[in-house]
Amino acid sequence: MASSGAEKKEKLKLYSSYKSSCSHRVRIALAVKGIEYEYVPVNLLKRDEYLKINPMGAVPALVDGDVVVSDSFAIIMYLDEKYPEPPFLPRDLHKRAVNYQAASIVLSGIQPYQNTPVAMYIEKKTNAEEKTAWVSNAITKGFTALEKLLVSCTGKYATGDEVYLADLFLAPQIHAAINRFQIDMEPYPTLAKCYESYNDLPSFQNAVPEKQPDAPASTS
Repeated sequence: MASSGAEKKEKLKLYSSYKSSCSHRVRIALAVKGIEYEYVPVNLLKRDEYLKINPMGAVPALVDGDVVVSDSFAIIMYLDEKYPEPPFLPRDLHKRAVNYQAASIVLSGIQPYQNTPVAMYIEKKTNAEEKTAWVSNAITKGFTALEKLLVSCTGKYATGDEVYLADLFLAPQIHAAINRFQIDMEPYPTLAKCYESYNDLPSFQNAVPEKQPDAPASTS
């Protein structure tokens, strides 16, 4: 529920970039919770002003009155504690642990290696082919681990028939893998099945990069 305008100053502000998978997962979280917010686009190539919000310069950042939260995982957990329904973690202890594991694989085992500054650095030091191989290796290694982790506990979504934390991390990662990095999903039927289910959810579909206010017209 992204919005803008003077009459909505009291709403949460999400500093976001359309292409960022970290921003993408927070947009899904806000939509699943039904929280209205103001979308503030960040140009990552001209971010001097934004550094006042997040000194790391990375997106997303959430501003809730006097509270500023950066890092997508921290933002999602903040939202889940402030707006507990629907919950992002199941009550079952094992499934809760699986959700944390899946989020961690994406957060620390895949996304940092495909991050644009890292990929650009690899290409600069080597070449475009090596950069592509670097990113593909990180994604396929992570997807292999996720497939094994989720195959025995998946339902309609990653850990059952309700959307939880793992889904917020999986959907943007799979979307990027398919659309940005041309990863073949055939070896990962469990992940592919989850992704098909996400495509039926407006909260997920409205959060995709091409539907954001700062997305180039050519992406829609």
